Amino acid sequence: MSTSYLQRLVEVMDTLRSPGGCPWDGEQTHESLVKYLLEESYEFVDSLESGDRAGMREELGDILLQVYFHARIAQDSVEDPFTIEDVAQSITEKLIRRHPHVFGDAKVSGSGEVLENWEKIKALEKGRTSALDGIAMAQPALPLVEKLLYRAEKNDLELSLPTAPHLEGSATEDSVGKALLEVIAWANYNGIDAERALRSQAHQIIARINKAEGKAE
Repeated sequence: MSTSYLQRLVEVMDTLRSPGGCPWDGEQTHESLVKYLLEESYEFVDSLESGDRAGMREELGDILLQVYFHARIAQDSVEDPFTIEDVAQSITEKLIRRHPHVFGDAKVSGSGEVLENWEKIKALEKGRTSALDGIAMAQPALPLVEKLLYRAEKNDLELSLPTAPHLEGSATEDSVGKALLEVIAWANYNGIDAERALRSQAHQIIARINKAEGKAE
């Protein structure tokens, strides 16, 4: 009977991390590998956008390696060890719980309601009491601001955000892209770090969300 390559990958990672294996692999930690997880993810996006199917397959393999690598490191933890099987069990059970319209009796009208149910179930599972709970604050400023605004909207929070009077009409991908480029070029011309400036605004949005939720700023 042939062995699954997923299982074979478990065996390979175990060999690399075990005594007599690879010195470099054996020295790695969760912290030292973070940059590779981000790098491989960006490389997959590059392959996707260029339509490179072979590249997509390769980069997905590199991302999969990072998952198995972190799981193998976690297996050696003294305080809270877990394995790749535990990781697979966790995500499988989560998918089943959060798709009651597929694995249960719930009814949905479309993908929009699926997302709403997902957020509601997630909030209940994690005991979340704030729109900010679970947001990765370390992510780049643009997706962070998008996530903050999304959470505020889904939680019916009025933030009283500033508006740009010169931005009129319906937004399109092209018009938004040009507006962002204009702002970034303006910032660059004036020696302003656009990422840092937007992150500063993200912190102001966080303060507004806290205020809207009745919490101290």
